[in-house]
Amino acid sequence: MAAYFIGIDGGGTNCRAALAGGDGTVLGKGRSGAANILTDPESGIRHIIEAAQAACGDAGLDAAVLPTCHVLLGLAGANVEKTVAMVLERLPFGRCAVEPDALIAVHGALGAEDGAVAILGTGSVFAAKRGATVHTIGGWGFVVGDQGSGAVLGRSLMQEALLAHDGIRPQTALTGKLLADFDNDPRRLVAFAHESLPGAFARFAPVVFEYADKGDPLAQRLVRDAAAQVEDAINVVLASTDPRLCLLGGLGALYEPWLIPEHRALVVPARGDALDGALSLALERFSLRDEAHA
Repeated sequence: MAAYFIGIDGGGTNCRAALAGGDGTVLGKGRSGAANILTDPESGIRHIIEAAQAACGDAGLDAAVLPTCHVLLGLAGANVEKTVAMVLERLPFGRCAVEPDALIAVHGALGAEDGAVAILGTGSVFAAKRGATVHTIGGWGFVVGDQGSGAVLGRSLMQEALLAHDGIRPQTALTGKLLADFDNDPRRLVAFAHESLPGAFARFAPVVFEYADKGDPLAQRLVRDAAAQVEDAINVVLASTDPRLCLLGGLGALYEPWLIPEHRALVVPARGDALDGALSLALERFSLRDEAHA
């Protein structure tokens, strides 16, 4: 039977899969919902499988081939060993490995080059690559980390909107827009916040950047504060690698104008995305393993 390799990019917003043959040619791709195995492992497992099944369908293959596939998963929340072990037990794949989503993003963005990467999406994580070594910082999750992330930025907006509603902070166009989204009922906003996962908070982050560009004082303060936290992390990862910086994730390009000139001057386009990185690592890892046992 032909060997198939699957790379999976499972993030806090969606899960993507790419299926390739042994020569690396991509045969099919699939997409499903969020796959953060730390915040919602049940949905994450379901969406991983759905994305892989969709990639099989796009390639004209029956999903029954999945138990023979070699799969490399880059997953949000993969830094908790107990959760990873539980997920691996329930996936219908052949040989399978799980890595943090940051690792596949770094390999996709930099390829064989050294440099730093800032991944700014629903969550946030920063990495330095030198040779085969990738060192990451951040990525500790919505509850205690993910500074500069869309989820934290969205939550900060909600906090400020409630402060404005209570008269503690001045109202701005941005707080008015957010409250209007909840029918000007703060109780609805609070209920939403208590029921929501990080991806739901992150959906409000682009609005903060939009209003910052319009000159809204609250939006500008929130973005400046978040950008300062991003700057601190970038300084750390740049200190241990070549002066090359990739900004990734849904907010990467939005943050770029808010960075200091010294960092903006180091920004280079990514060679590929996280899904490219996951597939290339699957081919590299499992093909090498095949050769070792030949």
